Formats: sequence, C-alpha cells, structure tokens
Amino acid sequence: GVNGGSLEKDLLNQYGGPVAEAMVESAMRHVRILEDLDFQDIVISLKNSDVIRSIEAYRLMSKTVDYPLHLGITEAGGIKRGTIKSAIGVGSLLADGIGDTIRISLTGDPTEEIPVAKDILRSLDLLNDKIKIVSCPTCGRCNINLIDLANEVEDKISSLEKDITVAIMGCAVNGPGEAREADIGIAGGDKVGLLFKKGEIVKKISQETIVDTLLEEINNM
Repeated sequence: GVNGGSLEKDLLNQYGGPVAEAMVESAMRHVRILEDLDFQDIVISLKNSDVIRSIEAYRLMSKTVDYPLHLGITEAGGIKRGTIKSAIGVGSLLADGIGDTIRISLTGDPTEEIPVAKDILRSLDLLNDKIKIVSCPTCGRCNINLIDLANEVEDKISSLEKDITVAIMGCAVNGPGEAREADIGIAGGDKVGLLFKKGEIVKKISQETIVDTLLEEINNM
C-alpha cells in the first residue's frame, strides 16, 4: 500500500511531489522485494487524497504489472464531499476496467461507506442486487410533486431485490419517451399520472394512487 502523503523523500525530490510516477515507483520498490523472495500473492493500493493523481497512478500501475489493484481515494472528506470524490475517482477507474477491490473512505460513521460503495458499483452495472431508479429534474412541465414522489418510491422499494429499472418522471410530454429503457415507470400528468412500461403507456391512474399502483406492478414483475 502506497499513500501519496508518505512517499519516500528521495522520490519526492526526484519527481517534485507525490505524482503518479512517484507513487508507482514507490509501490514497485516493495513489489520487487517480495518478488525477490519468490512471493507473488500481492495486491497493490495507490491512495491519494487528490482524485486526478489517484486516477493517473492506478492507470499507470495497471500498465506496469498484472497484480490485483485495491482502489480508493484516501482522506476524501465527509459524507457528501467524500462520496463525490470517491464516485469520480473509483468510478472512473472501474469504468476503465481497472480495479479488483475497493474501499470508500469517509469521515463519518463507517457504515455509511458500504452503501456508497454499492451505489458506485450499481451505477456501473457491476452490482445488480437492487432496483435501479431513474428520475428527471423538475421543470416547468412538471405536473406532480416529483421530489416527494421520488423519495417515497425510493424509500419503499429500497429493500426489494429485483434486477429492474424504475423511472419516475415529472411530465407526460417527455417522461415515457425519455425513460423508454426503464422496465416500468410513472409520469405526472394534469391531475392524473401515467403508468408506462418500456416507453409504452399502459394506463392512466390518479395521482392519489400512483405510488400504490406502481408498487403493485413492481411486486408482480
């Protein structure tokens, strides 16, 4: 494991700071020690609090050796800031096909790290254990309390283990078309809502029963 904040002084002087090349060289020094002892059961970590440097270091290391890589952005910050930095850093690498294990480091309750890690994996289709939700931002065409609706649906389906995508859209003008890839979804209308599947409108439903109808349809899928 190499941390950008504790590199050897000669490497810092040689490279002018904890850049990717310095981190990789530091890791390789230790890899060579193990290889000289005929030990190859190695996993490499190259953590830095700087997102760009972390990405560069892991990409360079992935071209240098074939050992498994443990991904993470160290000292990422609190829940909100740390989640964003980790999603960018770890997510970018995973999208490149780089990385074998991950650790999300957040300043807060350690149990918060697991849901963030799982959501990063789900966003990249590397984990398909829960329902995926897509929802649009509000706009002038929105005819429903989309924010509360999205929060309510997300809360009620959070424990369901189904490999499907659910769309929650604000209007009937663009909703079904923009979310046609979703398995099922709802869109707000003028005092009514629309239930659609794969972009095709199935039926109109009252706004009062829109959540219950959606949940019933999901449970039957």
